Amino acid sequence: MSDQPIIFEEWSTADGGRIAVARLNSPRNLNSLSLDMIRLLRPQLERWSEDSGVYAVWLEAEGDKAFCAGGDIVSLYRSMTEPDGLSEGESFFREEYELDYLIHTFPKPIVCWGNGIVMGGGIGLMVGASHRVVTEHSRLAMPEVSIGLYPDIGAGWFLNRMPMRTGLFLGLTGARMNGADAMFVNLADRFIIHGLKGQVIDALKSAQWHGRDRHSVVSGALRTFEQQSADALPESPVHTHLDAIQQVTDADDVEQAVDQMRELGTRDDWLGKAVKGLANASPTALALTWRHYHRSQLDSLKEVLDNELVMSQNCLKKGEFAEGIRALLIDKDMQPRWRFATLAEMDDQWIDEFFSPTAG
Repeated sequence: MSDQPIIFEEWSTADGGRIAVARLNSPRNLNSLSLDMIRLLRPQLERWSEDSGVYAVWLEAEGDKAFCAGGDIVSLYRSMTEPDGLSEGESFFREEYELDYLIHTFPKPIVCWGNGIVMGGGIGLMVGASHRVVTEHSRLAMPEVSIGLYPDIGAGWFLNRMPMRTGLFLGLTGARMNGADAMFVNLADRFIIHGLKGQVIDALKSAQWHGRDRHSVVSGALRTFEQQSADALPESPVHTHLDAIQQVTDADDVEQAVDQMRELGTRDDWLGKAVKGLANASPTALALTWRHYHRSQLDSLKEVLDNELVMSQNCLKKGEFAEGIRALLIDKDMQPRWRFATLAEMDDQWIDEFFSPTAG
């Protein structure tokens, strides 16, 4: 196996065109997104966008466990704790968001095969693709609040476009979703059994592309295999529990919402499990998530990403994010020492500073 963090190749089509392939290639760390990966993928996508012989892009990952489990937060921790390291973390967020925006606005079809774990930065890669495929193994989440961050990668935009207040619930709890959930909340478009992947690729290679809308060619191929996968589609717990999600997120402030969600913790079902993460979440991150969600409701994707760049660069400087990573992945003591232990103690001025371009 190549030691390159991303493998690029091209598949020939029957009518003389090409399907460009980008394969995340770091399965040992669940294909976590690194700055090196970002700096390889973005210029390659730009070249493919301008190449008339490239009909579509296929985005996948090596291994069956994960498409992408999120950003390379261990490297981000080093950037926050080593002398003069902060610029690398700032570059990571800036260039990640530029890549995400490129995927959202890409002029050709991008098929993202989101098999296995898709979290955080992995959702950032997937959500903007024109054709987002999940499988019976897909497990999606935005668990940033557990490490003192907040759902970023354009989440202020796409969480607000999920049904009712499901986006707010998923952002605050970091709840796990299956493939059916992902389609219900508009993170995915098609559910296809993972074992059919090779047949999907063969269908795209043999398709007639000339004189046809390229997005329609991709949709037609995927539709065939989605129909074959219908019996394997699981129930969507998010859909099933929509009324309860609406009820507990109907609140005047984040403290009230979190209190209402925590009351679900005694339930022995998906909802009960979904709110367990609130016990260890950073109160600062919960407050950031609440405010960012509400202030972004009328913003464009570009405006949201610009705001998130300010917020994320402040997260690099203010200690909460570093402490969350330390507790979870560095010292692994699972005992984060948050700046504020509870939402009741939260200082609004502290939260204001995360939204200020001049915050230190």
